[in-house]
Amino acid sequence: MAFTDRYGLELSTTSPRAAEAYCRGLDHALAAEAEAEACFREARLEDPGFALAHIAEARMLQFRARPAEAREAADRALQVVGGATRRERQHVDAIATAVAGDPRGALEKVRAHVAEFPRDAFVLSQATGVYGLIGFSGRLERNEEQLALLEPLAGAYGDDWWFLSQIAFAYNELFRHREAQQAVERSLAGNPRNGHASHTVAHIAYETGDAEGGAAFLREWLVGYDPAHQLYVHNHWHLALFELAAGNFERVMELYDRVIRPSVATSPPLGTIADAASLLWRCTLTERPAADLPWAEVAAYAADRFPRPGTTWADAHCLIAWCAVNDTDRLTMLVGQLRDRVAGGKVYAGPVLVTLAEGYLAFAHGDWDRAANLFQLARPEVIRLGGSHAQRDVFEETLIEACARAGRLEQARTILEERLDRRPNGRDRRWLEHITAREAATA
Repeated sequence: MAFTDRYGLELSTTSPRAAEAYCRGLDHALAAEAEAEACFREARLEDPGFALAHIAEARMLQFRARPAEAREAADRALQVVGGATRRERQHVDAIATAVAGDPRGALEKVRAHVAEFPRDAFVLSQATGVYGLIGFSGRLERNEEQLALLEPLAGAYGDDWWFLSQIAFAYNELFRHREAQQAVERSLAGNPRNGHASHTVAHIAYETGDAEGGAAFLREWLVGYDPAHQLYVHNHWHLALFELAAGNFERVMELYDRVIRPSVATSPPLGTIADAASLLWRCTLTERPAADLPWAEVAAYAADRFPRPGTTWADAHCLIAWCAVNDTDRLTMLVGQLRDRVAGGKVYAGPVLVTLAEGYLAFAHGDWDRAANLFQLARPEVIRLGGSHAQRDVFEETLIEACARAGRLEQARTILEERLDRRPNGRDRRWLEHITAREAATA
């Protein structure tokens, strides 16, 4: 009996239980649900020769920051895939390349594979989203590349809820909000509990300035959402941003203490440091002094989980944490390490990461003018770091505060006015009023 996945693609297994477990795992993986890993493990235990189950488990393990186990699973897949179909051999090869730490090579293989097998969704998913192979490519044009990969495949997927959630996100990052909204509504109609779709709704609300609508959606949608799921913490981070925009600082900190802080967060280390550091830093810039916020835990987590640089998105947020606690020794060391890595061609994002590091070091030293100059220099390049517009806003906000502290109030005001022209935001409006009042007082 021949088995297929829900996209009609053949599965090289003779075990109905393995096929069924794999298909469940695929649906869970595409919805960002925690059960995926266990389903893939069940599938490969039912049929140790089922290569797709091994490689899918490998990618899940890599996402959970368990690299040694991920490589072992990928090796198992490569050992047993020889008798599978060509589609499956290419599928395993592309993902194994990513697990082996060659994202650029993996992306080339993904592109070639989906050109031939457009409905191989799990392979395509490796290149979607801000943490995917394109998102972390270090290229300025990554948002355009993302949509260019997805749009030609739309006909192959039709009303598929996963694909619609991904193309909706891609539209939104290019400020094509109407198309994003239409696609995400179709995605939610196909699977109302799709984590990626809920996440995209949050991004659309953020970029269109609908903090009230975004908060209302997430408060309702998050009820009953499993804390183990991939987007549980991050969607609460989005809710906290909406509360911050509305001026509800106490609600922000309740969400932080209950869900986001490192000691309670259920997300992998990369997501944990990014969500915790960026949220607390936003609060530091406009709400409370760093000394009044629980920074020590975040700085210690950064040092423990990321003792050496190597993951650009994590490095950028470790900089924030160590700046907040004024750890200039650690910042100085990291600046040197990053310079060496960039000089050695080991950082896809390139020199912008060093510029950012030097900016946070200057900020920690209280050299506001130098910090402002460095953050201004980095501003057009920060997209190379990864993340979304919403996530990268924290670096622009550091520029605003550095300008304000340097007495460059006109520059700070101009940036805030540009931001408010892009989208309404209550926090930016209050910040602008504060800067404008300072300008008037010094006139």
